[in-house]
Amino acid sequence: MIVRPPQTPEEFERYRDLRWRILRAPWNQPKGSEVDELESKAFPIMVCEVDGIPVGVGRVHFNSETEAQIRSMAVEEDWRGKGIGSIVIKELENYCGADRDRTDDLFVANEPLSQLSYSPEHKVIFYSPSFLFPQTLL
Repeated sequence: MIVRPPQTPEEFERYRDLRWRILRAPWNQPKGSEVDELESKAFPIMVCEVDGIPVGVGRVHFNSETEAQIRSMAVEEDWRGKGIGSIVIKELENYCGADRDRTDDLFVANEPLSQLSYSPEHKVIFYSPSFLFPQTLL
């Protein structure tokens, strides 16, 4: 497995396409709706097979000095239950702790809860039942 941020325009397109197909297309949202105003402030990560095709993605941005929000997590259906989501969370946690020179105790994920089911080993607090409001999913 290769775990890193997307680097080329093609990789960013594949990264966004996975987000759209898993998180937005089921709600009949148009392509492009997976990108929001926080995109430029977020740190993205993707987990790929050796062919460079992402099987899991996610991003994190800071809401404050002590709160980071994980959003737009998606894992290909065939790869679910194989630890890909855990890899994404660990990488985003590492970014928040190491690259930002601080440790954040609160990670927030506000994707549909049906998309998120991780073990308690992660410091993730799930809130904002956005699954009730598909028009607000980003």
